[in-house]
Amino acid sequence: MSWAEPADVYLSTSLASYLDKKLLVLLRDGRKLLGILRSFDQFANVVLEGACERVIVGDLYCDIPLGLYVIRGENVVLIGELDPLKRELPPNMVRVSEPEIKSAQKVERDASELKGTMKKRMDFLDMD
Repeated sequence: MSWAEPADVYLSTSLASYLDKKLLVLLRDGRKLLGILRSFDQFANVVLEGACERVIVGDLYCDIPLGLYVIRGENVVLIGELDPLKRELPPNMVRVSEPEIKSAQKVERDASELKGTMKKRMDFLDMD
């Protein structure tokens, strides 16, 4: 006796339910991409139309346009649908230009590196 499942039993967990909808895709390297899902395959490779990378530094953000974008499935951490009726960002966020956000990223990265350097220099004080 064999048991067969209906073909659409996994539809609710499939990317098919997200086709033609605006998505947020979080990648392994921490980047956040937004775009309309146009295609996908069994490996979670996805094609986003009108894609952009959303860069957030503190209260600043910038959407860097990417156009039609193919994402390899192994790099995808999370995919979620954006509700078109809700605000995508908190009201305190300020949109800035691409050069401004790149500058803010550099300042943030430099501050992080300095903090790491200072921590390493202070490790010798640890008396454990």
